Amino acid sequence: MAKIDTVEGLLNLYGEASQVSTMKQLAYLDEHCAKFISLSPFVVMGTSAKEGLGDVSPRGDQPGFVKILDSETIILPDRPGNRRLDNLRNIIENPVVSFLFLIPGVDETLRINGIAEIRDDADLRELCAVDGKLPVTVLKVSVKEAYLHCPKAFMRSGLWDPASQIIRSELPTLGKMIKDQTNGEAPVQPHDEMIARFKSQLY
Repeated sequence: MAKIDTVEGLLNLYGEASQVSTMKQLAYLDEHCAKFISLSPFVVMGTSAKEGLGDVSPRGDQPGFVKILDSETIILPDRPGNRRLDNLRNIIENPVVSFLFLIPGVDETLRINGIAEIRDDADLRELCAVDGKLPVTVLKVSVKEAYLHCPKAFMRSGLWDPASQIIRSELPTLGKMIKDQTNGEAPVQPHDEMIARFKSQLY
């Protein structure tokens, strides 16, 4: 058993990438990438501080909530959250971002890497308005890499298969888990009240 700490060591184990997997990478959004984004209600965003750990968080809304300004630029609204601002803080220090777009029922995904800036321009925020409510800021992302990812992870996991879903009661409620993790010090609402509060603060 040994630690693999060189690219050469990795290639010795895995071999070179297939020609297709490298050829499919684009530096812009083509019609297929644009269609994928327009149908996606959910994206996972990854950022990293200049020096420190990375961070990954979910972003979700109605399909098409990520706006395409042109073939090299997308806009992502920042909806109300917990105000930790982990990703936004990271972007200020290191603007490199990564996205994984998902479409329910589709095993393929779309990966985008780019350079982000945090904007509060009125016109960009208005593009992302829902029922007259504007996000405080949006991310304006210059696309540097875009490519479709194969379905193997979803095929193995059966993520969209209803038979793969668990009964929610197999996990404690979020409130219970937070209470345990904070040794009972964090004030936690009853589950039904917490869910109602979340629903009232979506925008």
